[in-house]
Amino acid sequence: MNDDIQAKLRELPAVSVVLEEMTDDIARHGHQAVTKAVREHLSLLREQLQRGETADIAVEGVLSSVRRMLSNQNQSTLLPVFNLTGIVLHSNLGRASLSEAAIAAMSKIASGASTLEYDISEGKRGDRDSHIEAIICELTGAEAATVVNNNAAAVLLTLNTLALNKSVPVSRGELVEIGGSFRVPDIMSRSGCRLIEVGTTNRTHLADYADAIDADTALLMRVHTSNYRIEGFTKAVPERELAHLAAQHDLPFVVDMGCGNLIDLKALGLPHEATAWETLKNGADLVLFSGDKLLGGPQAGIIAGEKSLIAQIKKNPIKRALRLDKLTLAGLEATLQLYRNPDALTSQLPTLRLLTRSEADVRSQAERLCNLVTKALGNSYSVDIANLSSQIGSGSFPVEVLPSAGLAISSKSGEDGELRALDRRFHELPNPIIGRISNGVLLLDLRCLEPNHERQFVEQLKDLSL
Repeated sequence: MNDDIQAKLRELPAVSVVLEEMTDDIARHGHQAVTKAVREHLSLLREQLQRGETADIAVEGVLSSVRRMLSNQNQSTLLPVFNLTGIVLHSNLGRASLSEAAIAAMSKIASGASTLEYDISEGKRGDRDSHIEAIICELTGAEAATVVNNNAAAVLLTLNTLALNKSVPVSRGELVEIGGSFRVPDIMSRSGCRLIEVGTTNRTHLADYADAIDADTALLMRVHTSNYRIEGFTKAVPERELAHLAAQHDLPFVVDMGCGNLIDLKALGLPHEATAWETLKNGADLVLFSGDKLLGGPQAGIIAGEKSLIAQIKKNPIKRALRLDKLTLAGLEATLQLYRNPDALTSQLPTLRLLTRSEADVRSQAERLCNLVTKALGNSYSVDIANLSSQIGSGSFPVEVLPSAGLAISSKSGEDGELRALDRRFHELPNPIIGRISNGVLLLDLRCLEPNHERQFVEQLKDLSL
């Protein structure tokens, strides 16, 4: 090691010297965290000097770097974003946005002790499902209900309770793969039951189910193919026929509805989707569905139906591992209460508000924003208003689309690298803007940009640093 490097190493400030200048930082982050950050940065500088590299070893430079390091360490990676992908219920972007009522209910319960498992009238331990069961039954027509942390958990718990070490016939066309490569057959296997595939991918008959039933059969199950659709030469057995077959053999009939629905969506101008009430009326003994998709609430799995079956499910020890926490219960209850006033749902529930937003309203917003975005991006990019098609998302209505509008951004040079660089800068904003690149154009579908968020969207464009 030459003399110059040795001299530079001796100039490195001591840890104690740096810490003397960081009193406020220590109060904010703690002595241990700040000391660790200082030592790590000084070690990094020492390695750079030993390699003969240039390094800022002045106290001011060290302070700046350490403070930046501490700030990055304390920056959450779970950030609010502008979902301009054109997928309303985006699984990767948090699915349903919660209503003001749900947020207020969760905040209220988060701030102190609550009656989570306390029966206030009896003055003794209570059941956390009691806060939610009555309203689920009211909205679905079920005899009883329970809740878990998501719909996959609802399937797992139901099968583990009612079909452990037994067989369950399911149509081959319903053995779907959901997000994150999770497959229905894998969930069934982990639940401890044996899958019996019946029919073919595109056609399954009642006789296929009947032939699969034997002394080892635990129940019949219908799985909603929520994220794809087979069209053409197809055949699926109606729920009423499956329910009748199950009853003939004294077997429960379970329907995994996937996204779940409680209202007549067709009346809102959306595609028809069976409600939980209709499915139970068709003869299902249990329905399983999500709380954070079409329902518009927090992540949850709802199991509703016959009282005796729900009682068995609630006694399963696995139920404790899958139960909801107090915040989710509060948010789900507040969401369900909104359904008691269907006429106000589209104004109070963000999911339905966004799904029913008119194309004309979205286009009007695009016209308001086009010039502002053009000005923010400068001369390197062109911005045009585009006709777009939004998707509902999260496995809901996989082939239906909603007419929408947005902004189409292209690089004037035609360079793909420039467009992708802009997309990255959008991602690096305080509230990242998430669009999609298609055919050499960056598309920002504005269906999910609520008008009251426009100002925040525009103001942060100055941070693009183009």
